Amino acid sequence: MDRRSSRLDLPRAQRLAERALATLERFLHVEAASGVALLAAAAIALIWANSPFAHSYHALWHVPLSVGLGNLAFSQPLHFWINDALMAVFFLVVGMEIRREIHEGALSELSQAVLPVVMAIGGVIVPTLIYLGLNVDPVRGQGWAVPTATDIAFAVGVLALLGRSIPGNVRVFLLALAIIDDVIAVLVIAFFYSGGFDFSGFMIAALGILLVLGLQWIGVGSAYAYIAPGAVIWIGLLMTGAHPTLAGVVLGLMTPARSMPVREQPVEEVSRVAEELRSRDAASDEHRLVQALRQLRRTRREMLPPAVRVQTALHPWVAYGVMPLFALANAGVSLGGVDLTAGGAQLVTLGVASALVVGKPVGIVGIAWVMVRLRWSRLPPGVSWGGIFLIGLLAGIGFTLSIFIAMLAFADENLLGAAKLGVLLGSLVAVFLGLGWGAGYVRRLRGRIDFSGRRYGRCAAS
Repeated sequence: MDRRSSRLDLPRAQRLAERALATLERFLHVEAASGVALLAAAAIALIWANSPFAHSYHALWHVPLSVGLGNLAFSQPLHFWINDALMAVFFLVVGMEIRREIHEGALSELSQAVLPVVMAIGGVIVPTLIYLGLNVDPVRGQGWAVPTATDIAFAVGVLALLGRSIPGNVRVFLLALAIIDDVIAVLVIAFFYSGGFDFSGFMIAALGILLVLGLQWIGVGSAYAYIAPGAVIWIGLLMTGAHPTLAGVVLGLMTPARSMPVREQPVEEVSRVAEELRSRDAASDEHRLVQALRQLRRTRREMLPPAVRVQTALHPWVAYGVMPLFALANAGVSLGGVDLTAGGAQLVTLGVASALVVGKPVGIVGIAWVMVRLRWSRLPPGVSWGGIFLIGLLAGIGFTLSIFIAMLAFADENLLGAAKLGVLLGSLVAVFLGLGWGAGYVRRLRGRIDFSGRRYGRCAAS
């Protein structure tokens, strides 16, 4: 007689391994943990770049890495592969987040999108004015966009550290604002920080886009099938002079936000295949077993829209791999190597830091106040002015995208180091200000709830 093993019959080591893997999977999707990983990578880079082993830090990122086939070879330093190739995966996730928000989120309806869009614009204009007010020189002025970007993972991670007392709508609003901020950053990179365009590259990128559309048209749902067309888009944009990471945004925006049409509802198909597998004939026929398992894999894949499925799968790799690696490769500012007295570098650092710490909250909160005061919009349910100010402070965490833009803006190593230093200082101050304000905001919320509860209790007792 066939004895079916229950979970309790499994060896103890296997049960412990399953429990450990489940805990690890939950941990990898905790946003606060990803923010800590990013901060740790930046700290390691800073310590390493200012230690006696600083030479090894800088030498590591210049190690050449080649990709080739036969006589065709493409060789670039490790720094290029991180900043121009791996970061395309980061931008792919950003593109899919934007796609989802347009489909069913804060950007799906004009009435919902107006306030975060206008606030994001205010959070770009005011930091730009502060930076340019301190850096009127054309060379230093190239860094105007450095303090305009918000690091989504870092900002939402810091918000998660404040606990579950923060209203859910505050998190949603911060996420919407940061995504719109990223849309603006992507447009800024495309139009202001790309080289002179070579239009022959656009033909190759267009070919990649057509391949993606063709695969979608014939109903190919496997994400792996889109790697090659994505690579074609990346190569095409690299040839045009535009930043190749924009290929990730293009592919992300093209990712369907709805599941592909299927002949049978996924849940019904799973039930039918499960019944087939229970039959004695299917269990003894290897060919039928393989076909049934293939059906189950396809059905499981189609239960979630591609934009959700791929983003969920990539999240741990981006949060704990791509972004920390980018921080490790780019946050290593040699403090002894940055001469703040030369070429106005001090003003670059001051301009970036003050624009992030002051400009972001002033622009975001100020434009929100004007919109609400003039009755052109209203705050979302559950979001008070304390929550809006918290959002403004956390939006000052620029980090990943700010450093990325700084590297595109400055060819001068000293000015680049000064800009990175400003990003690190400004983002760090924004983190502490956000945590400080957030802790007070949480206490006020709890006090209001406790007071309401006691008052309700007295009324009920009377």
